Amino acid sequence: METSSKLPNIGTNIFTYIGKLANEYKAVNLSQGFPDFSPDPKLLQLAEDALKNGHNQYAPMQGTFTLRKTISEKIEELHGKSYHPEYEITITAGATQAIFTSISTFVQQDDEVIVLKPAYDCYEPVIELFGGKIVPIQLEGPDFKMNWDTFKSVIGPKTKMVVINTPHNPTGTIWSKSDMLQLQEILKSTNIILLSDEVYEHIVFDGEEHQSAARFPDLASRSIICSSFGKTFHVTGWKVGYCVAPKALMQEFQKVHQFNVFCINHPMQKALTEYLKTPKHYLGLNSFYQTKRDYFLKAIKDSKFKVIPSSGTYFQLLDYSEITDEKDIIFAEKLIRDHKLASIPVSVFNLDARDDRQLRFCFAKTEIVLDQAAQILNTIR
Repeated sequence: METSSKLPNIGTNIFTYIGKLANEYKAVNLSQGFPDFSPDPKLLQLAEDALKNGHNQYAPMQGTFTLRKTISEKIEELHGKSYHPEYEITITAGATQAIFTSISTFVQQDDEVIVLKPAYDCYEPVIELFGGKIVPIQLEGPDFKMNWDTFKSVIGPKTKMVVINTPHNPTGTIWSKSDMLQLQEILKSTNIILLSDEVYEHIVFDGEEHQSAARFPDLASRSIICSSFGKTFHVTGWKVGYCVAPKALMQEFQKVHQFNVFCINHPMQKALTEYLKTPKHYLGLNSFYQTKRDYFLKAIKDSKFKVIPSSGTYFQLLDYSEITDEKDIIFAEKLIRDHKLASIPVSVFNLDARDDRQLRFCFAKTEIVLDQAAQILNTIR
């Protein structure tokens, strides 16, 4: 049978490729963007209780009201913005579904969507799938800053959406209050929708604060904000996330959501509702992951890799330009084959595959695994 592809340029993604190679060579795997340790036993017990207590049929399409109300209270406490739990919050099958549904709801044929590179790989295929035109902007310098003149220059009458991600995967950078204010000022007189990917909202280091789009009134009025309980509570396999948006945007979002997944895992929503009632469960993540970041960086301080410490997420970029001038994909493959250590080359996320000789390592791992990785990195010359 012959058929045409709606995504003819999409093949095996880098995560699948590296994961397969890592398994083949039995490599220490710091390419995987998820924790290798168990979640809080209390959360697991709450999930077990929910299963046993009969919450095993469909949840409401928007998500259980109690979870939506708890999320509303959490956002108001942290960011000073009130989202109505009935009309402005939806529980989703992870942040990826929230992002897919957001783009598919609003992007039409020939609409332009600004994407900042390096960009996580789930944005652009969806834009293409629904006939949109990707307008990429490469973030600049070792700290991946926005050139605001460039940003303003690409906004036009066909610009429908801007996609941002803070804290940022793969770079580990965060947007400052100044960044968000500049974005707000530029978008203020437009009808452009902001899709704000904030899945690492509770993983920010060195005393900094996460600058959610919810904190900025004009941005909030045009934003769909996506987040992930999987990232926050070490349960990526549960695939439960949420998004918030003004009522007018959320009404349109839910029209598509109901025909995509309709509703989300009911017992896990019950468990998460109870777990969220103790704020330290998410407010303690900053120090938890900063300890892991610092442990990893201390362990590789004598290596030849150059480091700018991650400001957020559980990813750390390492610059290997003093070791070799090989392309990052080649070097990543060599690390796996010759040294049994897996990472992700950053060029695959960049505009025109720009290669800055950087690899992404995930430090959401046990100290034993981080020690194994550090021993390998310290031997590479």
